[in-house]
Amino acid sequence: MLPRRLPPSASGSRGRHRPRGGLVTPGSAPRSAMVRPWRALHRARGWAALAGLQARPDRFGGVSVDLAELRQPLRLERATFGRWLRGAVAQWREEGRVAVWLHVPILQSGFVAAAASQGFTFHHAEQGSSTLTLWLGEGPSRLPGYATHQLGVAGAVLDESTGKVLVVQDRNKTTNAWKFPGGLSNPGEDIGDTAVREVFEETGIKSEFKSILSIRQQHEHPGAFGKSDMYIICRLEPSSFNISFCQQECLRCEWMDLGELAQTKLATPITSNVAKLLLYGYREGFDKIDLTMREFPAVYTGLFYKLYHRELPESYRSMM
Repeated sequence: MLPRRLPPSASGSRGRHRPRGGLVTPGSAPRSAMVRPWRALHRARGWAALAGLQARPDRFGGVSVDLAELRQPLRLERATFGRWLRGAVAQWREEGRVAVWLHVPILQSGFVAAAASQGFTFHHAEQGSSTLTLWLGEGPSRLPGYATHQLGVAGAVLDESTGKVLVVQDRNKTTNAWKFPGGLSNPGEDIGDTAVREVFEETGIKSEFKSILSIRQQHEHPGAFGKSDMYIICRLEPSSFNISFCQQECLRCEWMDLGELAQTKLATPITSNVAKLLLYGYREGFDKIDLTMREFPAVYTGLFYKLYHRELPESYRSMM
């Protein structure tokens, strides 16, 4: 039995549900806006497992279904799920929905084939689940793609009292070149926090974020599964000086004279270039090289963002 369809007189005019365009992204509506669970009228084996499954409309005209809400997933046959999904998609088309987001926990991955046979495709996967999508709107899909970049951050820790900078050699590299300690940013982690954390994990040195020095962009990066890679180098100020480096990650670690690092051929190309930039700032003033950070409230209530740019004079910052 397919999900019950409401006649236009009961659900209002169809035009009222038809979106005005724009991107469709996954989101959760407030509970008051959730579509009521479908009541199973068919008594086929496993149909009761669908009880409690809800379709959540989003503000972009799409609808999200999470199979983690299945009460008895092991009792649900794939063919039964396929019949239900076919009917549900037909209903959403009639309502004017433009896309379906189907969230599938890894232990319910057996239902993916049933969805794929009806046109669903993978959008992305995380550790415990995958998300499939089906475009229902007119023309080519306008759904946004998933993240295509990874973000790496390194810290150039400069001791201004000695003119020395902290450098490491990776243990697992074919070429033992000097570089700044760093690594991948964690989800939800600010750039400066990544730099401080990675420096401490690799070298045992505590530091404070001061600015961004450079940004490297590289596409089809072998270390990013062929995706694009952003690599940011930050200027950090040390608050401790005794090195205790990670033996598993680093072969060597030391405080090196900044002028020496800028000239040595034993450093990676990006390290050599940024060392010259850092030396220029050290001699002529960091205001000439720094991209500093300011925090502002975002357009989304309760959220904030960080903006990195060259420092503005006070007369310009206070302009209204």
